[in-house]
Amino acid sequence: MAGHDAVRDSLAKLRIHADRSSPDPHEHPRGSELELTATADSDDGDRSHLPVPDFPEQEQPGSDSAPTSTLTGAQQHAQREGYGFRPVSGSSTPLIATKGAQSPLPDPNGLGWPAKSTLSRLHQSPAERTAREEKLADAVRTLLECIGEDPERDGLKRTPERYAKALMWMTRGYEERLADVINDAIFPEDHDEMVIVRDIDIFSLCEHHLVPFTGKITIAYIPRKLVLGLSKLARIAETFSRRLQVQERLTRQIAIAVEEAIKPRGVAVVMEATHLCMTMRGVQKPGSATITSCMLGCFRTQQKTREEFLTLMNSKTR
Repeated sequence: MAGHDAVRDSLAKLRIHADRSSPDPHEHPRGSELELTATADSDDGDRSHLPVPDFPEQEQPGSDSAPTSTLTGAQQHAQREGYGFRPVSGSSTPLIATKGAQSPLPDPNGLGWPAKSTLSRLHQSPAERTAREEKLADAVRTLLECIGEDPERDGLKRTPERYAKALMWMTRGYEERLADVINDAIFPEDHDEMVIVRDIDIFSLCEHHLVPFTGKITIAYIPRKLVLGLSKLARIAETFSRRLQVQERLTRQIAIAVEEAIKPRGVAVVMEATHLCMTMRGVQKPGSATITSCMLGCFRTQQKTREEFLTLMNSKTR
């Protein structure tokens, strides 16, 4: 009987407390349950005995410790792959834009991914250029000797100087500022449809073997109130191709340069090239071609836009 009396007393206390207080369900979805639990353990109706809702350890009210970040490692260490920064594919010294830069591209020197000695070549005097070519010619003489040739025979006497000048010309992209290449050829136009310049011939040097690779490149963009002079698309491609390159990086650099110049809705670049390092040496597979692409903005996010570009790029209109 004593046990039954204790149960009846507990139920009576619960009813009294339920009549005395009506918890707000919006304040805490489990308010009624919390209050009933508190009353079962105390004889008075003091609400100070209500239990505190459980919080995660890092979010306890009044705690001095900051909440633990839920960002993943990739989010915490994300790096922009934009113009003047080091892309994943590998490039040289990263640059940070300065406020006073005159270039429409955020690059203090207007070069875009310069190598270690690019600035010294860009600002060289005529005397320094001559000294650079002489040093290169001496290196070519050493090269001829190392392959078993005689640099002094009639056919090779002037080859070191010729090759030095030729190599400087084939890599003249290191001396070109993109601000000078674009040359203010950015015009306001109310045109919001696709612009494509296709089949631009390019010639570059593979940075792995210093032998040429040649091909064609197609550049497209959808303007956002600004258009770029058509010839400037070809000149941008020429500037980056006249450096030691790999095709994957060359394709992306051209796309990013166009994007940063006029901030279009999207940029697409497709390149098809033949690499002599693959056809005249190594695996020796003549006729093989390498195709790379870079899609930015709406060309990457919208399948219909990308399909329209690929259709127009491959259309036979001539």
